[in-house]
Amino acid sequence: MRVTSSLWVGAFVRRCYGEGAVAIVARRGADEAGAIFVIIDRLDGLADLYGPAPQSSFLESSPSDRLFQKIVVGESLAKVQERLDREIRFDPDLWIVAVEDREDRALVESV
Repeated sequence: MRVTSSLWVGAFVRRCYGEGAVAIVARRGADEAGAIFVIIDRLDGLADLYGPAPQSSFLESSPSDRLFQKIVVGESLAKVQERLDREIRFDPDLWIVAVEDREDRALVESV
């Protein structure tokens, strides 16, 4: 069984702080199963955006893991926000976690 979105986000924020990155919940979505998007702000004017990976990316042996894919790579925060605005129009129950990390680490498991 997959953990709730709110539990995963809380644990992710704590993990980011443990890794020396700053993370905040920029948008709170549905507690149980809201989609989660992660912004990695490189603090040099560029950012990456990670969103949920397609279901075809999941292994049968571990279907409950949360996997992410890079949606926007090395763009301005304005471009990242444009993409998030489209996602919010499609699914208003999504979560957004903003991470500031000079080391440009993903900090999420991605495909």
